[in-house]
Amino acid sequence: MRMTANGLLGSRGCMFTFHRVAASTDWDALPNRDFYIDLGFLDRLLCHLARTGWEVVTIEEVLRRAARADADARYVNFSVDDGYRDTFEEVVPLFRRHGVPITLFITTGIPDATLPMWWAGLEDTIIRKDSVIVEDETIEVGTPDAKRKAYLRIAKAWDGSDAPDRYAAFCTHNGINANTVHSKHAISWDMLDDLRLDPLVEIGAHGVTHDRISSLQPHAALSELEGSRKRLLKMLGIDARHFAFPYGRSGDCGPRDFEFAHLAGFSSAATTRKGLIRRGQDAYSLPRNTLNGAHRNLTMIELHLSGLTGVAAKTLGRV
Repeated sequence: MRMTANGLLGSRGCMFTFHRVAASTDWDALPNRDFYIDLGFLDRLLCHLARTGWEVVTIEEVLRRAARADADARYVNFSVDDGYRDTFEEVVPLFRRHGVPITLFITTGIPDATLPMWWAGLEDTIIRKDSVIVEDETIEVGTPDAKRKAYLRIAKAWDGSDAPDRYAAFCTHNGINANTVHSKHAISWDMLDDLRLDPLVEIGAHGVTHDRISSLQPHAALSELEGSRKRLLKMLGIDARHFAFPYGRSGDCGPRDFEFAHLAGFSSAATTRKGLIRRGQDAYSLPRNTLNGAHRNLTMIELHLSGLTGVAAKTLGRV
């Protein structure tokens, strides 16, 4: 491999992932803004990549290129995790306008409505109300700053296996119809069926319950991977070839879990460990760089594309 113009060696790919998008005009009102990427910025980013010679590709193409020796290939993949309505309404249309592919990693419990989306319901309620009742406490959320602080405080307290039960009680105390809120935020099987034959949409699996795979016993871990693949096959008739580990950091998935992805019939598995794709990359531990509310300028993007954020993460032990 030879040195490229910017001093980096050889062919490289960069995989990006995110969860939700929001319009720039809505940004200040979001209590959980770090979970989103600014839709206007995402539009500018796609334009920037086209201008600077980065090709947007599917994960299928990422694997092909990682097996080749092209000296100057520069490519990116974008994947959006979980399965939210705005993926269907905003993300896919944006990528269609740019004529580039997008990968959807679907947690099948979301379109099945078996996974309580408490984080989305909590945020939705806080946005719409001036006060909320949490257990025996009334919390004032009349300003954007108060909404952000309340969301962070409650979400931190709920972060555990009892979150669904605490959310159910929250809905009762605040007069919230959890099913209605779920439908407002979740992608549906009908939406996914509309997307399944789109040549710019690649659909992969992200588990059934979004459980941390490393925390599960072997049988349960394998069932989580196989179950999401089988559900996508049953509901959409697609043989999902690619998996993304929920959470995806080093404590969330490891060698045992990479092998389970292989045993479950997937051709690849993606993490959220920062870094670049180089020739010979292991297909079952693909690095992905997370885009969130902090990414509203191109400087951080260029750091990801250069691989510097991956180097920094490894140096600091944040993998």
